Amino acid sequence: MILRVLNLLVIGALILAAAYVYRIKFDSTVQAERLAKIRGEVRRERDTIAALRAEWGELDNPARIEELTRHYLPLKPIAPNQFDQLSQLPERPPQIVSPDSPDPIGAVIEKLEEPASITGSVAPPVDGPAEMEAPAPKGGRLDR
Repeated sequence: MILRVLNLLVIGALILAAAYVYRIKFDSTVQAERLAKIRGEVRRERDTIAALRAEWGELDNPARIEELTRHYLPLKPIAPNQFDQLSQLPERPPQIVSPDSPDPIGAVIEKLEEPASITGSVAPPVDGPAEMEAPAPKGGRLDR
């Protein structure tokens, strides 16, 4: 009787072991298929990147850009009479602002040097005779 129970337990253990091995094999097959799918996607993406790089090289070709500019932009070649000698240029640029008028750039700079407005995150300045200093660090020195 004990032998039959022992035989049944061993047969049950073998069935459970076979089921576990089958589950592991099935999971590994699923993972292998997933890996093959991902490798295929990576290969397709690399091919797409290579095609896009080739297309970018074609679009970035200077000869193509030159042809497009000739076709779409009304540019004319530079004529030799468009250049002038340096001696023909005026000594100074023409005066746009009269000397008696206030300096417009100086006015802009003065406006920039005005104190900034106080926000809620910054404490307003103390209007007192002595300014408060930050406490010195533990070493006793305040390096500035």
